[in-house]
Amino acid sequence: MSISPVKRLILETMWLIDKPAKATEIAKDVGVQFPAVMMHLVGLAKSEYVKSPSKGLYVITEKGKKMLGLPEVDKEKASEILAYLPAEKAFHFYADYGKPLNVFAASLGDFCEKIKDIDPSSIEFHLHRGDFEAWFTGLGDLELARKTLLIREQKMFGEELRKKLCEIVRARCEELAKLRGA
Repeated sequence: MSISPVKRLILETMWLIDKPAKATEIAKDVGVQFPAVMMHLVGLAKSEYVKSPSKGLYVITEKGKKMLGLPEVDKEKASEILAYLPAEKAFHFYADYGKPLNVFAASLGDFCEKIKDIDPSSIEFHLHRGDFEAWFTGLGDLELARKTLLIREQKMFGEELRKKLCEIVRARCEELAKLRGA
């Protein structure tokens, strides 16, 4: 079964928000008028792609994530994604082409810590080249790679970009740690 592009956009936005959100917040982030978003949320709820954990708040369900094509992650996969890597597989930060910062992240958790202090222009450099998506995919985390793609499409820059990237990576690390049982 497929869904309309607007419903897909709403699901992707809810997935990126990653917590219960008001329909007005979703409408603002999607760029669609509130009544249309509300209508789509009702349809998505009937299909069990979203649910309302409390009055006025909506969150994407596991079924909604599957509709977006996201693979399920079990304890073993979570451990694999969070594992420390050898230096040649670590993420190496650059200021620009041929200008290494001599800073690297040897795990997803390490990456989460390092991006707090990396110059925002380095984050912009890597994001717009698709480097983060490629590294997250290499770790086996397709969900984080897709979230990073959605951030890139939002054309964020500077501290706003750093904050959003830190937020999604930290939340993902916490989610994976729970799955792993740490």
